[in-house]
Amino acid sequence: MSDPIIPESDSAMESSESFQDIFSEYERSRSQKREELGKGLEGTVISVSADSVLLDVGFKTEGILPVSALPPGREVKPGDKLPVTITGRDPEGYYKLALGRLARATDWSALEKAFAEKATIAGNVTGVIKGGLSVDVGVRAFLPASRSGVREPAEMEKLVGQEIRCRIIKLDVADEDVVVDRRAVLEQDVLAEKDRRYGELREGDIVRGEVRSLTDYGAFVGIGGVDALLHVSDISWARVNKPADALEVGQQIEVKVLKIDAEKRRISVGMKQLQPHPWEQVAETYKVGERVRGTVTRTADFGAFVELAPGIEGLIHISELSWSKRIKRASDIVKPGDTVEVVILGVNTVERRMSLGLKQALGDPWADAGQKFGAGAVAEGPVTNLTKFGAFVQLAEGIEGMVHISEITTEKRLNHPQEVLRVGQVVKAKVLEFDKAKRVIRLSIKQLEPTGLDEYMAEHKEGDVVSGRMMEVSNGYARVELGEGVLGTCRVISDAQASQEPQAQEKTDVSSLSSMLHARWRDSNTDSGVKSEDRRAGQIRSFRITKLDPETKKIELELAS
Repeated sequence: MSDPIIPESDSAMESSESFQDIFSEYERSRSQKREELGKGLEGTVISVSADSVLLDVGFKTEGILPVSALPPGREVKPGDKLPVTITGRDPEGYYKLALGRLARATDWSALEKAFAEKATIAGNVTGVIKGGLSVDVGVRAFLPASRSGVREPAEMEKLVGQEIRCRIIKLDVADEDVVVDRRAVLEQDVLAEKDRRYGELREGDIVRGEVRSLTDYGAFVGIGGVDALLHVSDISWARVNKPADALEVGQQIEVKVLKIDAEKRRISVGMKQLQPHPWEQVAETYKVGERVRGTVTRTADFGAFVELAPGIEGLIHISELSWSKRIKRASDIVKPGDTVEVVILGVNTVERRMSLGLKQALGDPWADAGQKFGAGAVAEGPVTNLTKFGAFVQLAEGIEGMVHISEITTEKRLNHPQEVLRVGQVVKAKVLEFDKAKRVIRLSIKQLEPTGLDEYMAEHKEGDVVSGRMMEVSNGYARVELGEGVLGTCRVISDAQASQEPQAQEKTDVSSLSSMLHARWRDSNTDSGVKSEDRRAGQIRSFRITKLDPETKKIELELAS
């Protein structure tokens, strides 16, 4: 049996009726939505959180009212009734609510009154048009994109179908031309919220906030409608170079309100103030004379700062960096980031200052320097500095000696040490004086240079017969010149004469003076083997070397004939 034939007209009629039903249902849905948006309702508080109030507004879905929308000092609890207006839906599907009921214009006279009083009215965004949005405020109104309160086209699209609060900024009844402004209302809300927040906050309050942005000098933190500055120095007791090293945008933090300047609309907050100050335990933790380790945080012309623990810094004065006296800048010894071992020299808990010493941790090089650099020792090192009066030589780490200009060379007279020396040149010198108390070492370079006397001693030995010229005779000894700058001594009277002469002087008298002089003249020609005329200065004689002493640089002689 074949299926019944349905007349074409009946089928078309059924299709038409189905479409009509669907369209009618769609229109009813849109109408209901428009009625819901902007409808003055009484909501019942379900729960209260730190940021929002959840209310039952009589629909299947609850509404969300920001806590910031409540008047200053107003507290609500579950069960309380609040007059609210639905302004839209959030991404999770909850109705977005505003406190109170918004006026909705119903005729041109109401619009004229709202325009004259600059009152805030409600309107429904019906669509996106060229240059802005179309808004139903009882009549069709135009909302310029620049006054919509949003920037991106996608954000403007999201406003379609939502109720907004706006203000009439142009009204021409004759041309039925209405222009509204949403941005001014939003800015007014922000100012009102800030006023409310400034009125609520007190210095010393502890609040939660969100990091909004980061700069080199700090972070801006949103604390319930207002932004507060968290300076980089108030983030932590430890030194923070950049806020980005400790915080990130969007991070939830707890801060303490440090200062409120209501006139300038500025709030300062701090994180470190919520932690105990590190210096409260310094007196118990750090003792004078102890060795501790730390990190160099920064340097200055006068010294270097070292962090021993978060919030605890000490200063190494430039004079305590090295035993050397010639440090011009602290950065010549240490750099930021260096880990150093130091000795605590002093602690001032009242002023929160600590003095440290780096050189003390290295040990005093002068403590046992006398064993190595005593008088007579030969030392070696680079020239570190040249002055008009001499040169400084580094003998060891932290130990310098000074060579006076007169002790540099025997070759010529110097006007300045730089004539023969340069900085960095390694030289050998003889220690002339070591004074540990004054930390002074006097050196001589020239005394290590070989002289004519040194060369003469190296070329001769005891017993050699040499020629020399008598220079002068005194007290039975003659000075003999053996070469340029080489002198020796020779005895020219006998031991018997030397011992008899004082005795003869004690016994002699005026009556026997002539006989004594005669005897001395006779003996001098026989005992010593040197005639009186041979004792004169300038005589050249042959001598035998009886003693060579390189240490004392003395040459003793006797007549060879």
